[in-house]
Amino acid sequence: MRLKILLGLIFILLFFSTWFWLAGGLAWLRGWMFIGLMIVGRSLSTFYIKHKDPELLRRRGQIGQGTKNWDIALLTLFGLTYLVTLVVAAIDAQHRWSTMPLWLWPVGAVLYGLFEGVMTWAMAVNTYFEKTVRIQRDRNHRVIESGPYRIIRHPGYIATLLGFVLATPLLLGSWWAFLPALLATLCLILRTALEDQTLRKELTGYEVYTGKVRYRLFPGLW
Repeated sequence: MRLKILLGLIFILLFFSTWFWLAGGLAWLRGWMFIGLMIVGRSLSTFYIKHKDPELLRRRGQIGQGTKNWDIALLTLFGLTYLVTLVVAAIDAQHRWSTMPLWLWPVGAVLYGLFEGVMTWAMAVNTYFEKTVRIQRDRNHRVIESGPYRIIRHPGYIATLLGFVLATPLLLGSWWAFLPALLATLCLILRTALEDQTLRKELTGYEVYTGKVRYRLFPGLW
């Protein structure tokens, strides 16, 4: 466990060192603001869920038995496209390929805040909110209909899409970063469709739930 944490810290250090190098140096203010915002947001969310449902945090750090193979592939692709988003934004910062007005930074910050808020809300009411798609038969998996699940069926995905993937280019000030961010968005939309299909087929009561809550991601649209 200690080795895993050590390797994780080394990876984070190497990544951010490379990231700032790509951006032209440590003077990249937007990069530091982005990191600071993420640290504050993640810390507050983790602190709350640790007291609300500490077992959920432990499970979210694992790949549970029965995880769908297609989900592993999509998660990998999503991670790569998001990584490219960060890299493009850093290179853009050094070479000034695009210029974004400063007033869009608060917009990105608000979207990121919504991401953290909705994700935390969803995890607080849904103890089955693991990172991967699987039917948790080992934990008597059941349909959750409270909290944000009264509005849409996959609140975690819409929160990630709007407040994390699409907010990142705004926070880092790069129009070009929207290109890989849109690819990451497509991964999320495809994952939503496949997960919804899986739940319809394999989770008792989910088909009835879809009759109550009609929309997967976008109320009134889909």
